[in-house]
Amino acid sequence: MPNTLTIGQLAAAADVHVETIRFYQRRGLLAEPARPLGGIRRYSERDAQRIRFIKHSQALGFSLDEAAELLALDDGRHCQDAQVIASRKLLTVRERLGQLRRIERLLAKLVTQCQCNPGTVRCPLIAELGAHPVKAAR
Repeated sequence: MPNTLTIGQLAAAADVHVETIRFYQRRGLLAEPARPLGGIRRYSERDAQRIRFIKHSQALGFSLDEAAELLALDDGRHCQDAQVIASRKLLTVRERLGQLRRIERLLAKLVTQCQCNPGTVRCPLIAELGAHPVKAAR
């Protein structure tokens, strides 16, 4: 695949900002091509595909480190390793969904209490929020 894209064209092809490309290069997620003497660095469509892969991975909840792990496995022989990474992510997502469902139920209850207690001295929602210690989110 010939290197024909400037960094601006690469950004447009991958639907990211130029600074995103530079950030990925600093993180080691994308190689920085050599600059020809007196010329402009050029990128390939494969570079654009790599950036789209990273962005799609992030949209599915993978961190940049996890996306880098997956990229390192992209030789067709490591599907089981990729499955392990994705399974860990799926477990994390399911745990988070459970947390969000609990939050939803509690907030719905508190909102209902506010609607049922107009004019009280203390708002039930505010009282409840101040009554419990904060547990760190995972």
